[in-house]
Amino acid sequence: QVQLVESGGGWVQPGDSLRLACAASGRTLSAYAMGWFRQPPGKGRELVAAISRSGSLTSYGDSSVKGRFVISRDNANNTVYLQMISLKPEDTAAYLCAGRLTPYADAYYSLPNHYNYWGQGTQVTVSS
Repeated sequence: QVQLVESGGGWVQPGDSLRLACAASGRTLSAYAMGWFRQPPGKGRELVAAISRSGSLTSYGDSSVKGRFVISRDNANNTVYLQMISLKPEDTAAYLCAGRLTPYADAYYSLPNHYNYWGQGTQVTVSS
């Protein structure tokens, strides 16, 4: 069983950048397809980005994050990243990473119920 811990959130101004990290322990991250989700206050959980086990395939959930957010992974260091640039107030949310144990190296998953393991989340607040 893998444990996931997010870091890197905080309060930033519009236009700023942040890099979130999701560190895995307990089992090698390379066995898991990974995703970043976010949950704004009072709303449901939505996909931000997903990445396959191999890292060769990625997918982004909302058109508003395409071109601004990039998901990547470093399997050797058991970490998944979400680089965010040009942050906007509507990006304010709790950001959670999720993992799904899968035998498929080149599959990614888009829905919350596709994932078996979740971190506790890191808060991102974008405000002037």
